[in-house]
Amino acid sequence: MNLDAMTQTARALVAPGKGILAADESAPTIAKRLAGIGVESTEQTRRAYREILFTTAGIGDAISGVILFDETLRQKAADGTPFAEVLRRQGVIPGIKVDGGTKPLAGFPDEVITEGLDGLRDRLTEYAALGARFAKWRAVIRIGDGRPTTPCIEAHAHALARYAALAQEAGLVPIVEPEVLMDGSHDLARCAEVTVTTLRAVYAELARHRVVLEATLLKPNMVLPGKDCPDQVSDDVIADATIAVLRQAVPAAVPGIVFLSGGQTDEQATSRLDALNRRGPQPWELSFSFGRALQAPVLKAWAGDDGNRAAAQAALLHRAHLNGAARHGTYTADMEGVTV
Repeated sequence: MNLDAMTQTARALVAPGKGILAADESAPTIAKRLAGIGVESTEQTRRAYREILFTTAGIGDAISGVILFDETLRQKAADGTPFAEVLRRQGVIPGIKVDGGTKPLAGFPDEVITEGLDGLRDRLTEYAALGARFAKWRAVIRIGDGRPTTPCIEAHAHALARYAALAQEAGLVPIVEPEVLMDGSHDLARCAEVTVTTLRAVYAELARHRVVLEATLLKPNMVLPGKDCPDQVSDDVIADATIAVLRQAVPAAVPGIVFLSGGQTDEQATSRLDALNRRGPQPWELSFSFGRALQAPVLKAWAGDDGNRAAAQAALLHRAHLNGAARHGTYTADMEGVTV
C-alpha cells in the first residue's frame, strides 16, 4: 500500500477547476441512454461512443478523472490504444466502478443493498494492472414511509467500508458513494436528516476498518427536496443545507467531495455546484462526479452519427468547462449559450 501515491491521486482528482466524468454506466443503463438517441447498444457502439468522450482534445483542462465500467477499461480506441492510456495521455486519471449493482435487501421491503464484495480483492488487483488508479462503489438509500431503516444504513456502511479497505490495499483511491435518492415527496429537512445519519454511519465504519481518509473521496448527493415535493427551494437554500450537513458528518481529513448529479438537469447540477463553492473555503474541495449532467448534451449532439463527432466533443468540452467554472464559484447562467 503506497499511501503517499494514493493521497496524491485523491488530491489530483479534486484539483482546482476540475472534476470527474462518470462514464461507468452498466450494460442495461448505457442501452437505455443509446436507445434514447435511436442507437442500438452493441459492444462496437458503446466503444465508439466512449472513444468520442475520451479523445476530446483539451478534456484534461476541466476533467481530472473518468470512472470506467469493466468492459470499457478493457476496450481500445480505433488505433489500438487502450482507453486507460488514451486518458493518461490527456492528463486524465482512469478509474473503475467495482460494485455489482443493487439487489433487494432481504427482510426489508423497498430497500436495497449493493453487491459485489465476493472476489473483489482479485478484481481490484486486476483493475490496477489494467491502469485504474481509483475505484467507486455506490450505495443507494431510499426515503419513504419507514425508510431508510437502521439495518439498511448499517449494511451499506459496512459494505462501503469493506470495499474502501480492499481498494486501498490494492493501491486504488476509493470513492465512497452513499446516495440518498431524490425520488419521493420528502422535503429538504428530511433529506438533510437522512443524509447526516447515513454519512455518520459510513464514517464510523470507515474508521473501524482502518481506512485512511486522506486517500479517499466522498461522492454524496446534494441535500435536495424530493422531486415530487411541492416545496422546491432555491440553489442558495440547497447549498446552505448541504454545507451544514457535510460539516456535521464529514471529517476534515477527506481531501474532497465530488457531488453526484442524481437526476438533476445539466444546468441545475452546475448552478448548485457553483452555489456551494460561492460559500467560501471549506475543509474539503467541493467538486463534481457527473454522469448524465455531463453526457446528455454529448449524446444529443452525436445521435449515433460519426459525422457529428466534432459537435459531440464540443458539447462535452463546453459542459466540462461550465462545471470547471462552478468549481471556482464563477459560473453564470448566461455562460450556457457560449461555445468553447
